[in-house]
Amino acid sequence: MDRVRRILFNVLTEPQRGGQSFIASIKIAVLPIAKVFTLCFLGFLMASKYVNILPANGRKLLNGLVFSLLLPCLIFSQLGQAITYEKLLEWWFIPVNIVLATIFGSIIGLIVATIVRPPYPYFKFTIIQIGIGNIGNVPLVLIAALCRDTSNPFGDSEICARDGNAYISFGQWVGAIILYTYVFQMLSPPPEGSFDVEDANLPIKVPNKEKLLSHPSGSSAEQVPLLATNVAPADSSSSNKEKVKEFFKFLYETLKLKQLIQPPIIASILAILIGCVPVLKRLVFTSDAPLYFFTDSCLILGDAMIPCILLALGGNLVDGPGPGSSKIGLKTTVAIVFARLCLVPPTGLGIVMLADKLGFLPADDKMFRFVLLLQYTMPTSILAGAVANLRGCGKEAASVLFWVHIFAVISMAGWIILYLNILF
Repeated sequence: MDRVRRILFNVLTEPQRGGQSFIASIKIAVLPIAKVFTLCFLGFLMASKYVNILPANGRKLLNGLVFSLLLPCLIFSQLGQAITYEKLLEWWFIPVNIVLATIFGSIIGLIVATIVRPPYPYFKFTIIQIGIGNIGNVPLVLIAALCRDTSNPFGDSEICARDGNAYISFGQWVGAIILYTYVFQMLSPPPEGSFDVEDANLPIKVPNKEKLLSHPSGSSAEQVPLLATNVAPADSSSSNKEKVKEFFKFLYETLKLKQLIQPPIIASILAILIGCVPVLKRLVFTSDAPLYFFTDSCLILGDAMIPCILLALGGNLVDGPGPGSSKIGLKTTVAIVFARLCLVPPTGLGIVMLADKLGFLPADDKMFRFVLLLQYTMPTSILAGAVANLRGCGKEAASVLFWVHIFAVISMAGWIILYLNILF
């Protein structure tokens, strides 16, 4: 018995491969989660009925401030300082990894949805809630909390935060394209036009009122004359202009360009363009640059992003899962939480390790690999919940986001411990 105790004590306290003991690894992994949980709890307390400093309208304004100003400032300053043309070529696997995470996450979601059989019409909804992870906000928070500790395994705190934020920010534009194209289409309402369907088994097609009005007294389309009078075109040149306008309008609506052109995406593109041109970078991002005052202002505002978004996230949890949980059911909710937090991360670990062996990743860059792994480990994307709100299933998405973020506190700590022991 004493021998078993000595062996266990040695395993827990002696340095492992990375020079850290198992207890030290737990401390490094758990402390960032504890910091995140503490700030979220303060937001929860501020939004509770006992304090009520952060009501629903206040949280909405705070979310808008983070998304429109603070997050773009953080992305612009950190990504612009870190990126160069050479690094742009080295970082090509980051957007590819986000696409792979979406594909494999959706495949896992399809398998889980096929087994669980969620209530109609939440089959595609289940796939999306499993397949789309948070690649921006939560990883930025974790990196900031991890790098703030001087004992972190990634080295200097400033370099750790700068590189980590740059890697995460570099994939923001890919995530936005996926959200407002793939996710937007997958969360389209059922044929009834609404997710509030009484019959939970079979969809009932509603007759088209326009067709009934166009063919009164029970007349059908077969009774319409085969030959119809067509209005002759007035001018060929004007008709061509109209066709061009209609084409661009169709393209604009199909690609959801209005949704894609968001402040964080604009900040990412500007940071990449300026950072990759040495002349422009010396004017904006170097400490002695004439325009560095703007970058420094963005750094100050970017530092406020982390606490603000965590306060808003904690405040959003004050309402609980809401009425949406009864619609999707307990079985579907448990399946989504388990698949997102326990089944997707091992897939990502296999993909990243394979890419490392194939030489796709920068050599000896532990932070690069850690960020890639985090992209598979995060809870369901908050922006996916925003898209679900646009499509009419926002209450159900809010219920999933509530439970998945609650249990992610435990799962993220476990996966981070594993990642640190593999990387170091």
